[in-house]
Amino acid sequence: MQTRRLGRIGHDSSVLIYGAASLSDVDQDTADASIQEALDAGINHFDVARDYGDAELRLGPWMPRIRDDIFLATKTGERSEEAAWRQINESLERLQTDHVDLIQLHAVCDLENLDLLTAPGGGLAAAVRAKEEGLAGAIGVTGHTHAAPSVHTEALRRFDFDSVLTPVSYRLAGDPAYRDDLEGLLEAAARTDAAVMAIKAIARRNWRDDEPKVYSTWYRPLDEQEPITAAVAWVLGTYPQITGIATAGETRLLRQMVDAERASSQLTPEEAARVLDRVEDYSSPFIAMPF
Repeated sequence: MQTRRLGRIGHDSSVLIYGAASLSDVDQDTADASIQEALDAGINHFDVARDYGDAELRLGPWMPRIRDDIFLATKTGERSEEAAWRQINESLERLQTDHVDLIQLHAVCDLENLDLLTAPGGGLAAAVRAKEEGLAGAIGVTGHTHAAPSVHTEALRRFDFDSVLTPVSYRLAGDPAYRDDLEGLLEAAARTDAAVMAIKAIARRNWRDDEPKVYSTWYRPLDEQEPITAAVAWVLGTYPQITGIATAGETRLLRQMVDAERASSQLTPEEAARVLDRVEDYSSPFIAMPF
């Protein structure tokens, strides 16, 4: 699998990042099979969060075997310093490790939440303490919504974050305002050599009320190989600054994303765009979020 340098953190991360939200509500056997599949494919960067159900508990038993071989990131969704500090330590216990490589402030989607985190006594202070005490190697920020790239640009202005995890997809970038905000974020990150990682690359749209939710993702994903390959190829080809794409929160889609990465170099961004232009019912997943 291709790797890209994770900004100034310096890790050579696989361009597919294992999105451990897929382990939120599965048994250990299912988790074990998925984690092994990721390792066999060459994925060396795992991303989880305390808020992802049982995901940290499913990853934890693997740490004695693989901790030194992977880049491990988790997230805290708490906004106060005290609650975030407690949650960071809970994550370490659940993950069966004494440190993570990256602690991220989770779901920073608007300026109100950014204000809470960066205020005195906010959650950022807990992340800084974790880094100072060796519990985390780096500090990042993540978020969803159409405003995420602009909010994350402001986050970089307020604090020297080591990384950003933000939504990037062909459909989202089809909105000129969103594309401008994303490019502004990439420029801001480049000035400090902060890593930028992508989420929601294969999101297709929101679930409709009248359709069964056949995947564990809160949005309906692309699930046919050709458009998944095109979606991955488009992001990697259009934005060489993006260090990796988080896999979807569904274990059954991991193989298709791995296959997409292997084939991505055979598609130019223009060719990928033509494939994605043929996808029906393709829209932003942030029109209606269930949280």
